[in-house]
Amino acid sequence: MPLALLALAVSAFGIGTTEFVMMGLLPQVADDLGTSVPTAGYLVSAYAIGVVVGAPLLTALGSRVPRKRMLLLLMALFTVGNLASALAPGFGWLIAGRVLAGLPHGAFFGLGAVVAARLVREGRQARAVATMFLGLTVANILGVPAATLLGQHLGWRATFLVVSAIGLLAMAALARLVPHVPVDERQSLGREVRALGRPQVLLGLLTAVFGFAGVFAVYSYLASMTTEVMGFGDSTVTVVLALFGLGMTGGALAAGPLTDRALRPTLYGSLAALVLALVAFRFTIHVPWLALVTVVVLGAVGFMTTTPLQMLVMNKAKDAPTLASASNHSAFNLANAGGAWAGGAAVAAGWGWTSPALVGAGLTVVGLAIAAVAGLLDRDRGTGEGASRVVAQSPLAEGPPAAGNRVSSSSPASGS
Repeated sequence: MPLALLALAVSAFGIGTTEFVMMGLLPQVADDLGTSVPTAGYLVSAYAIGVVVGAPLLTALGSRVPRKRMLLLLMALFTVGNLASALAPGFGWLIAGRVLAGLPHGAFFGLGAVVAARLVREGRQARAVATMFLGLTVANILGVPAATLLGQHLGWRATFLVVSAIGLLAMAALARLVPHVPVDERQSLGREVRALGRPQVLLGLLTAVFGFAGVFAVYSYLASMTTEVMGFGDSTVTVVLALFGLGMTGGALAAGPLTDRALRPTLYGSLAALVLALVAFRFTIHVPWLALVTVVVLGAVGFMTTTPLQMLVMNKAKDAPTLASASNHSAFNLANAGGAWAGGAAVAAGWGWTSPALVGAGLTVVGLAIAAVAGLLDRDRGTGEGASRVVAQSPLAEGPPAAGNRVSSSSPASGS
């Protein structure tokens, strides 16, 4: 794998850390800024709003910017947003900082996935995308627990200062390791929008919204489940979250080669496995050691869905995949918000702390059904594919970049 993927993974690590760390810092932020924990919870929503708005907006604005330069600009905006969060004089300013930090999230992952796929030969694109996503999973194992501990001991502002430093490190890695990828002369915003509107792309985005919502119906309340149902103390919550992140990493490692081999079967299989794991968690949660095993499995099968979903929308957008790829991360964040809302509504209705697992299973069943309908439509049209077949129709790289750290505009790698 090219070293450029390491730079993308480091960037993903920083983004993943700042996205999820706020959940563990809400008490400290609320106490410091003189607000309640539920009100401080709007900081999680503020970041998600930034992602949903920023993904299509920044991708559209940067449609004619060379890919490497755009990645650097997005990571610079991410760094500024986290620095603004660290220096925020009040709650309103912190809300603004979180929105600012979230704006480049979807655009970076969307563009990064397209660039990652262009850096490797045909048949390994999904593995390249999964490698970038490894940074996100490692953030849940190491970055979020470490940043939470840092915030608890040195204050929440220290956490965002460290994340800002990670942003600077990521920018240096991107500048040094990512080759120059010019914009294809055929590229245009209109072309990207038309690709986004294709039925199979929209079905892929809907699959992400419902399928991945099942993960966050449980993950959002995993801390409370740990103490209220599993019977562990508060100190164990970090361990349980790290186990979930460990499962995510295993799922990302498995998803790459499986998606390269057979995209739709991997998608169907991971969604079906997620449904089964969520239903099982409703019962295993009462047996501590089984609950911990199930948490690892949930992380693995939940995150195994992300690579085939990412490759699916890129493939169906064909020669203009960047906006569709970025919009997929808006879909994931809608899934985060929708899953958390549905799981919380079940708890508020008095159904108990185990109810989000069954609610999540129901949401994922809807996602699986949408994916199945999309697959049947493909079969009827005779357009079923493996992971790399459609991607290869767009101008993706057939091998690593040549010497000189540049992908020539006349080479097959010069796509969008």
